[in-house]
Amino acid sequence: MAKSAKPSSPTWHRLAQPSERLRAQWVRGDDRTQWVACGRTWDAVAISPISHGLDALVAMRVGPRRGYPVLADHLRDQLYVLVPPGTGGAAAGLPGVRVLSDGFQLLMPAGQHGSPVAHWVSPPHESAPPLIRPDRLTHHLRALARDQQEAATS
Repeated sequence: MAKSAKPSSPTWHRLAQPSERLRAQWVRGDDRTQWVACGRTWDAVAISPISHGLDALVAMRVGPRRGYPVLADHLRDQLYVLVPPGTGGAAAGLPGVRVLSDGFQLLMPAGQHGSPVAHWVSPPHESAPPLIRPDRLTHHLRALARDQQEAATS
């Protein structure tokens, strides 16, 4: 008897791609979103383009199944990575990065499906989900920016 193949784990890049079923739900209007204040329970690090943020998460070797809250805005091509409150400033000033903290709001899915501008790439699994460490995220974003700059000049 042959062993069944173990299903492959989802990758950040695959999870960020909305399925046809999800796109159809968005078209039907089966989406709900809400504005949520930043800076209270988390800061949001907005990374553009989405692929740059996904590459940083892969480089950090954090798995998407852990429940780290990560959102995609497919219209603006931005990835939002949630970090502990008051720590997002560590990433400020990096190319393609802006930080949403006190005084900002982020559009988030109010249900499971969200919308094209508020799509859970990795939804939180608990009320107090683990948050990405901003020092590690900043380190990997900086390294990716340096690698891109070196590739452009060679």
